[in-house]
Amino acid sequence: MNKVFLIGNLTRDPELSETNSGVSLCRFSIAVNRRFSASSDADRQTDFFNVTSFRGLAENVARFCKKGNKVAVVGSIQIRNVEDNSGQRRTFVDVVADDVEFLTPKNSGAADGDYTPAAPRKKPALEPFDDDGDIPF
Repeated sequence: MNKVFLIGNLTRDPELSETNSGVSLCRFSIAVNRRFSASSDADRQTDFFNVTSFRGLAENVARFCKKGNKVAVVGSIQIRNVEDNSGQRRTFVDVVADDVEFLTPKNSGAADGDYTPAAPRKKPALEPFDDDGDIPF
């Protein structure tokens, strides 16, 4: 089973692009603090993960997230081996997102974009109850 669950903050604004076949693709990275460290909180260690999302999820991440936003990412780890221009073999580790939850509150001002919260719903008015004492059964 290949499953990863990460909670962290975006280290840069998401980058939206398309594959050659026209599928939306969004790349971003998150910083995740390690739960325990060898010494004090001042020496707390952080891991950085590159994340890729596709299709509608990619468009939503690009639209509603920006650097500094806290997100939860559920996905799988993918390893890519690439040969660079000098002939060196390089290995890249990416997280392919199945789901991204936006954890930064909407009203915090941390998320710009064209998001507009929905107008509050009005409760329908109830009709007055006419109790004339008659029992209908």
